[in-house]
Amino acid sequence: MGVLVKIAGVAGVALMAQGCVIIADGDDVQMHRGSSYDADDPMPMVIIDERDVQREEAPPHGKIGMSTAYRMSELAPRREMEFTKRTLHVGAAVGQHVLDHDEVYYVLSGTGRVFSDGENAILRPGMAAYLYEGADVGIEQTGSEPLTIIISYPLDHRR
Repeated sequence: MGVLVKIAGVAGVALMAQGCVIIADGDDVQMHRGSSYDADDPMPMVIIDERDVQREEAPPHGKIGMSTAYRMSELAPRREMEFTKRTLHVGAAVGQHVLDHDEVYYVLSGTGRVFSDGENAILRPGMAAYLYEGADVGIEQTGSEPLTIIISYPLDHRR
């Protein structure tokens, strides 16, 4: 199955190359390698530090305002789902769009208004909106504080 090795002092990255999976988390690096490694072998885990995936960008689906995105799952080899933390700055929104999968918005901090097929609801910390495939959805920041949410959904090309 291979060997799991930790190496200190390397910047955060994740990559797969020639039978190796290298996963960095801050100062720690894990390398899975071995002559029997196969891309279909189960992986024990990937640890991702949000500082390694943080970027300032306009939110998707309309680019309304600015946000800080933490695409936690983008460093996971062979991932089958999206898991993103996004902070919508004051006045920002993920514009309305039709889902081609189920999706969850979970509020960590701030307040927001979620929209789905003409309905809307206020979300506060600890609340989640489960949104269904085919719905026309979006979410906007409300109030004086930024809205931080977790967005999670399956990747369609993996279904």
